[in-house]
Amino acid sequence: MKSMKLAAFLAASVALPSIASAVELEVTHWWTSGGEAAAVAELAKAFDASGDKWVDGAIAGSGGTARPIMISRITGGDPMGATQFNHGQQAMELVEAGLMLDLTDVAEENNWKDIVFPSSLLDACTIDGRIYCAPVNIHSPEWLWLSNKVYEDLGIPVPKDWNEFVATAPQVEAAGKIPLALGNQPWQSNLAFGAITTAVAGLDVWKQVNVEKNMDVAAGPEMAAVFAAAADARKLAAKSTVQDWNQATNLVITDQAAGQIMGDWAQGEFQVAGEVAGKDYTCLPGLGLNAYLSTGGDAFYFPKVDDPEKEAAQKRLAKILVEPATQVAFNLKKGSLPIRGDVDLSAANDCMKKGLELLASGNILPGGDMVWSPDVQTQAGDLMVEFFKSDMAPEEAHAKWVEILKSGL
Repeated sequence: MKSMKLAAFLAASVALPSIASAVELEVTHWWTSGGEAAAVAELAKAFDASGDKWVDGAIAGSGGTARPIMISRITGGDPMGATQFNHGQQAMELVEAGLMLDLTDVAEENNWKDIVFPSSLLDACTIDGRIYCAPVNIHSPEWLWLSNKVYEDLGIPVPKDWNEFVATAPQVEAAGKIPLALGNQPWQSNLAFGAITTAVAGLDVWKQVNVEKNMDVAAGPEMAAVFAAAADARKLAAKSTVQDWNQATNLVITDQAAGQIMGDWAQGEFQVAGEVAGKDYTCLPGLGLNAYLSTGGDAFYFPKVDDPEKEAAQKRLAKILVEPATQVAFNLKKGSLPIRGDVDLSAANDCMKKGLELLASGNILPGGDMVWSPDVQTQAGDLMVEFFKSDMAPEEAHAKWVEILKSGL
């Protein structure tokens, strides 16, 4: 009996250090839809398995709703352990203010510069040669998602591109369906416009306007055609009255709408609903006209905290987020692509495989957050909301858009 008690005591003694070293980290993000929740659970599972504890701080709504809350907490002295931002300039001012943890030692120890692809993802985390975030995925917003059943019931082929999709709209409407599902959140209108831009105008025009900042091209005929196409989208979405993006996706899943312009994160919703890519739905990167990927996505930043144990846990989480097993588990659920090319994605569905092929081909662009300031992004987004919710002429919207871009030069 004594030996059994001694063994129990020793076992407890061995267990105590790992319990004592476990650290709780509150992690804030805006992943709250069914598919997103399933994906973020994989990150929490990986962190918890390491001995620490993920305390979920999901904020309902879009990034536009969540980011001001996150920033207010950080600047107000109530920092969380880690927080999601998109790749790009969203956290730059916080870094410059000295409020974010430097992760350069973690990145160097784990060879992030050699494994993160494309390199622009890590560049977006780098300020003055120091690395301040851990990228977790590549998200491209320029996809057209189609309900195969809507077209099967009509007895017509599933469209292969945006032009065919627009041409079939009268038949879809005559059948009592919504041609284009579009939620009322402001960012969705801006996303649709961005997708239409590259689909209609092409990659070269996008680069000239957004990378080279050529305002003559921005004001030219190629972009005028984009605004005309956006007016078509506005008409096709007139009867779409839902609010959230995943509600719009659900209209496609339930065959109430023919299609939706949305990022590849829509795959998570189809997956949760038991839909099969290529059978139940079709996905067209670049709206089927100019297939490419923009390399936006998500990264985690770690606000500075006056607690050495918590800081050590922050760095442990940063390391885990980039590890192969975490990358696979998370991105298969999220519908996004991993930020490293040395992982096994044999379980990827048809749509994810299309994305992987595009990534491997090098047919990629930087995300909008990487090329324009948050102020320009906000103004452009507000304009798109006004355009999609009114009868503003395409020519008027085009002229206002050019002025917004010029203000950011």
